[in-house]
Amino acid sequence: MSLSMSDTPDQRSETRMSTGTRSARLRALFEAPELFFFMEAHDGLSARIADTAGFPALWASGLSISTALGVRDSSEASWSQILDVVARVVDASHVPVMVDGDTGHGDFNSARRFTRQAERIGASAVCLEDKVFPKMNSFVGDGHELAPVGEFCGKLRACLDARDDDDFRVVARTEALIAGGSVAEALERAHAYADAGAHAVFIHSRRKTAEQIAEFAAAWRERLPLVIAPTTYADTPTAEFRAMGIKGVIWANQNMRAAFAAMSRVSRDILAAEGVVRVEDDLAPLSEVFDLLGYDELAEDERKYADVELGLR
Repeated sequence: MSLSMSDTPDQRSETRMSTGTRSARLRALFEAPELFFFMEAHDGLSARIADTAGFPALWASGLSISTALGVRDSSEASWSQILDVVARVVDASHVPVMVDGDTGHGDFNSARRFTRQAERIGASAVCLEDKVFPKMNSFVGDGHELAPVGEFCGKLRACLDARDDDDFRVVARTEALIAGGSVAEALERAHAYADAGAHAVFIHSRRKTAEQIAEFAAAWRERLPLVIAPTTYADTPTAEFRAMGIKGVIWANQNMRAAFAAMSRVSRDILAAEGVVRVEDDLAPLSEVFDLLGYDELAEDERKYADVELGLR
């Protein structure tokens, strides 16, 4: 994995540690009793911002990465395009990164190749969902076809076998509720995925309340760590998630949506005003951008390395 020129010396030391270091940290987060948060990242800048804010882990979101690439979250971006961005997310941060692997981008062979490459570029986990390929974003339409349980279990096992690092996590995401199924169906699938060896289960819902999640969690009884993404039920207090026994909460697309809203507003205002006076107060000072990316460190290293006197023999 390459080193960013903007890294401080301490950050470089951290980056030089084996990729298993971050994977071990993510495994520890899953195994600890406390709830923890993943923050969405879709490029190097959003990863650095979330890392600097203090989030313990990042979610390399398929929706957000696809959107940043200018394509739809419907398997339009290839897995190599996704992983190219993931590599930038990993390189720009120093916390574990869980990759949104969608369906694995095909059959078991595509899924295990995706997993193997995600691990090699420094990610700490992949999350695979049990829909058929190609998939559609969970919040678009009603045509969400689920893969047969046995087929998806085989895909999970292929990904587990593809790992080099035992700390690297494979998370199973069930879309049973998204597809209109019952909580009982979601539980049946989740138990099968646990039997197949998944390290955690991501239960997804697009209801505006967390009732389905609460029902699922109560019946699940913390068999494995439970992960959620409260995009549509965002009003639910985090205290309720703790009471349910939720382990990981993914803020799955908020950075992308914040950037989308800000860029849309600024672009309209600049065009309307034929200038930037109306928006300047809403923009980040360039000094903050330079500080985040370590321009001072670059200047220090230029002085250190630009003119090295060598003794002649």
